[in-house]
Amino acid sequence: MTKQELALIVIDRLKKEYPDAHCTLNYEDAWQLLISVRLAAQCTDERVDKITPLLYEKYPDVQSLAAAQPEEIEAIIRPCGLGHSKARDISACMRVLRDRYDGQVPDTFEELLALPGVGRKSANLIMGDVFGKPAIVTDTHCIRLSNLIGLVDGVKEPAKVEKLLRRIIPPEEGNDLCHRFVHHGRAVCIARRPVCSACCLKDVCRYAQARAGEVSS
Repeated sequence: MTKQELALIVIDRLKKEYPDAHCTLNYEDAWQLLISVRLAAQCTDERVDKITPLLYEKYPDVQSLAAAQPEEIEAIIRPCGLGHSKARDISACMRVLRDRYDGQVPDTFEELLALPGVGRKSANLIMGDVFGKPAIVTDTHCIRLSNLIGLVDGVKEPAKVEKLLRRIIPPEEGNDLCHRFVHHGRAVCIARRPVCSACCLKDVCRYAQARAGEVSS
């Protein structure tokens, strides 16, 4: 079976398993998703979703956040960890949106990457979820599951995983597949304790097949 064939099987089965693919971070506007994904670094989505309403209650739009001092932002987002660097990035990003884009989030990958605190994962998430453009969000779930299943071979660097997945995943399926990886990684293919017996991919997953072979021998 080629990796392209494997990818189509994975897409089909996870689509049936998790038909309602969506971002697990709560947001209403593109600028809010930029903030949430920055806060999510080394923090759980659940905690981020508890903190962002407090932030938006005080700073309800790009303009008010851009006018705030980083220290004021940090005082609210500190529970998400790395408060100093995250507040600095959020402040700088909102100022760029205010001064260069009239408060709007740009819709090109290159412009998104140029924003303070925005990396490839964040840019891809915005491109896919907000603008409906082809995207591969290589978060920890995507990287881990892609390696376990066999879509990539021992590759852990996000940009390299993204490049390899783009070769085998239809462009229109990439964004939703990455969301489904998150759902599957939390529900079944749990880090360090995957429940292979309950997995819809157990007959095609490289890791599950190897694990089954060890048990049978």
